[in-house]
Order: sequence, then C-alpha cells, then structure tokens
Amino acid sequence: MLLLHLLLLLLLLLLLLLLLLLLLLLLLLLLLLLLLLLLLLLLLLLLLLLLLLLLLPLLVLPLLVLPPPPSPPPPLLLLLPLLLLHLPLLLLLLLLLLPLLLLLPLLLLLLLLLPLLLLLLLLLLLLLLLLLLLLLLLLLLQLLLLLLLLLLLLLLLLLLLLHHHHHHHHSQ
Repeated sequence: MLLLHLLLLLLLLLLLLLLLLLLLLLLLLLLLLLLLLLLLLLLLLLLLLLLLLLLLPLLVLPLLVLPPPPSPPPPLLLLLPLLLLHLPLLLLLLLLLLPLLLLLPLLLLLLLLLPLLLLLLLLLLLLLLLLLLLLLLLLLLQLLLLLLLLLLLLLLLLLLLLHHHHHHHHSQ
C-alpha cells in the first residue's frame, strides 16, 4: 500500500515538474513572439523607407526636367556681357555638378537594386509571418498539453484521495 502511495506521489511530482517546464516554455515562446513582432515592425518600416526612396527620384525628376518658360532669344551681342558676368557662376555650377555626375551611376545602381531589396524584404516578412504562425501553433499545443497535464494531476489526486479514504475506511 505504502509503495503504491509513494509511486502516486512520485507521479504527481513528475507531473508538477512537467507543468513547470511547460509554463517556462510558454513564457519563452511568448517572448519569441514578441521579438518576432518587433522584427516585423522594423521590416515594415524598412520597406516603407525603401518605397519612399524609390518614389523620391520619380517625384524629383519631373521637377528637374521641366522646360524653362520660353522667351524670345536676345541678340548675341547682349548675351556676351551676361555670359561674362555668369561665368563664375557657371563654373561653380559645373563644380557642383561634377560630384553629382559621379554619383549618378551609384544612384542608378541603387535604383536597380531597390526592387531586389524590396523583394528580399518581402520574402523576409513572409518568413517571419510563417514563423509567427508556427509559434502560435506551438503555443496552442503547449496550452493543450498543459490542460492535459492538469487533468492528469487532478485524476491522480482523486485517485490518491479515494485510495487513502478507502484504506482508512478499511483499517477501521
């Protein structure tokens, strides 16, 4: 009889330990979920930034390419002094444009790479979503297991009580 009781108690202890472990796992999973959600948010922000980067050139280009308002061409003799006056300015403009011209290939490269980056980010987002789903499933499973274990515990306790009661009754 005593042995049986001890065994039942041991089982109870084991079940309790399992319950604790499961609870810990649940907490870990919840933390993971939170982290994943944060990552998702960050990725979404990145996507938005990339989209903005993609749209910016499209918005700026028309402004740059807009033709100047047409004006009647002045005679060349009048233009010469103007040109001479504007020469330093023109040189300055050239100097400013040079780095820009050097940057142009880089910008083009970026523009070419942006769709790729966007695709990659989208893929990452999808993967993260899948992970989130998996984690949610795991959480559900954990909860089910917890419930089962609780039920088992209750059953064991009932058994113990019944047994004890029975035994007690018998000894009287």
